[in-house]
Amino acid sequence: MGPSTPKFKHMLAHVLGIDILRPSFVARLLSPVRAGLTRISWAFGPARDAARRRFRRQNPTQPENVALPERHNRADTTRFRTIFLSDLHLGTRTAQPARVLDFLKKHDAETVYLVGDIIDGWRLRHSWFWPRINDEIVALLLAKQRAGTRLVYLPGNHDEFMRDFYGRPFAGVEVIEEVVHEGADGKRYLILHGDKFDVVVAHARWLALLGDGAYRLAITLNGQVNRVRRAFGLTYWSLSAWAKRKVKNAVNYLGEFEMQMTAEAKRVGADGVVCGHIHHAVIRDMDGVTYMNCGDWVESCTALVEHGDGRFEIIAWSTQSRTEADAAAKAASDAIQCAKAVA
Repeated sequence: MGPSTPKFKHMLAHVLGIDILRPSFVARLLSPVRAGLTRISWAFGPARDAARRRFRRQNPTQPENVALPERHNRADTTRFRTIFLSDLHLGTRTAQPARVLDFLKKHDAETVYLVGDIIDGWRLRHSWFWPRINDEIVALLLAKQRAGTRLVYLPGNHDEFMRDFYGRPFAGVEVIEEVVHEGADGKRYLILHGDKFDVVVAHARWLALLGDGAYRLAITLNGQVNRVRRAFGLTYWSLSAWAKRKVKNAVNYLGEFEMQMTAEAKRVGADGVVCGHIHHAVIRDMDGVTYMNCGDWVESCTALVEHGDGRFEIIAWSTQSRTEADAAAKAASDAIQCAKAVA
């Protein structure tokens, strides 16, 4: 009696307690795959459609990568030579996509480097969280690329799935492990995320995952603390930044990471290094090498930018946006008072 006989099939079904030939069983087996495909389509479909609508050229003979002067010359847009962004962690509930989108709408550059941990694949594997504002960020970045901006993606440990695209074009975006950027002043800067120089991530992944969970808990608690502080009129306070400054082991960890990064820059003959990973924005000289970290968009909301003369600067957009909001509120209040006085 061969295994293809009906008797064998019924016996197998009886032993396993299931009927593997019934359509309902196959449907249940494939339902996780179907759900995953639906999530991917829901997450990237709107971004793709929005990008296509925005990319549609009015003149069919116009080259695809021609810059759009009407967007670049907008009065409310600040243009830099280069923008460096890292650690957006899109896909987590602690990310701040509204600030990211606001920053990207108000700033442009010849080149935008995405220095890792842009999408948090670690969290998305466990629980799917992808609000539509994330689609708007993706669509805007792709629109910048189609308008002539060079867009370079250097994956980190949280978006390591993007490393499968090394050396291959991905929607017109360059995906590479590391690159040397030449500044306007001729100096050379090594750019990479930096996780491969983190001994915890490189050699104890389980501990890195545990630390990631502890960090998210700290961010959540920090949000609760700052709600209370705002109620009493106090300014924003960062728990993790305070811990990094006060806890000796954290300070030693940051210092060791920075030394590893500057040593790597020296090894490749670069004048400086640009990285992310540790969520600590800084520009400093270390033994003749310029060390620059982009920071993050979970707490500090910082970006590293290069001006046309080769000068680098860290922009804290959370502070900047609050200052602009306060200035706008004051201007509106003054206008009301002036109108009342005239009346």
